[in-house]
Amino acid sequence: MNIRDELIQDEGLELKPYADSTGNLTIGVGRNLDGRGITHQEAMYLLDNDIAECLHHLGNLFHGWLSYSTDRRNALTNMRFNLGPYGFMGFKKMISAIRAGKWQEAADECLDSGAARMLPGRYGRIAARLKDSDLPTSPE
Repeated sequence: MNIRDELIQDEGLELKPYADSTGNLTIGVGRNLDGRGITHQEAMYLLDNDIAECLHHLGNLFHGWLSYSTDRRNALTNMRFNLGPYGFMGFKKMISAIRAGKWQEAADECLDSGAARMLPGRYGRIAARLKDSDLPTSPE
């Protein structure tokens, strides 16, 4: 047995965080998140995977996805990342407006949400980029 298999056998493999026998938040094969955390490289790997998942979902949801401006694709990806797949799918009127090419209506629907009330700066930028896709992406 190789060391990887031996450690998985002894430590277990958990894909969601859990408290280990000493109460430390742990994930994977005994990775102590409280004590060790993750490296910058690991965080970027996870981020890249999460972005790829968002892009795949949005590409399937919007048939014209590749024809949207980069600003609009990035705004929708930002929103989908923040909300997760189920939260994003709750924006039925916004999705319908986008599919119809009604970007002002889509922006209005984005702003008429609990997410926008909780994160007004972020959702204000997202909505602005949906209706006018040439706006800068940096926060105020």
